[in-house]
Amino acid sequence: MSVELNHTIIHSRDNRESAEFFADLLGLEVGPEWGPFIPVVLANGVTLDFATIPEESITPQHYAFLVSEAEFDAAFGRIQELGIAYHADPHRKLPGEINHNDGGRGVYFPDPSGHGMELITRPYGG
Repeated sequence: MSVELNHTIIHSRDNRESAEFFADLLGLEVGPEWGPFIPVVLANGVTLDFATIPEESITPQHYAFLVSEAEFDAAFGRIQELGIAYHADPHRKLPGEINHNDGGRGVYFPDPSGHGMELITRPYGG
């Protein structure tokens, strides 16, 4: 059997707010609440389980998602429509820009709990 990531837990101030933010941005569905988790399933079967924890306990993490050009356009349009600050780089030195690394497009932006989200249309090194 090959090794695959099945799910990961994302700590959030409000699990429903974070799950709905992410799902809305990428045109995904929020699954039914399961215990303390609100799941969002990705196309490759990986589940992001959003869990509410005290805000002071959240350690910001980085999550990168490979998306199609059309998905990037739709999500980036929502980012702009919602007035979410975005950057072309993880260090936030290029605000209001996207990158064109490896012949694709990429953008960094925060989720409601302060995690660094990244959308790319080409894998790095591709």
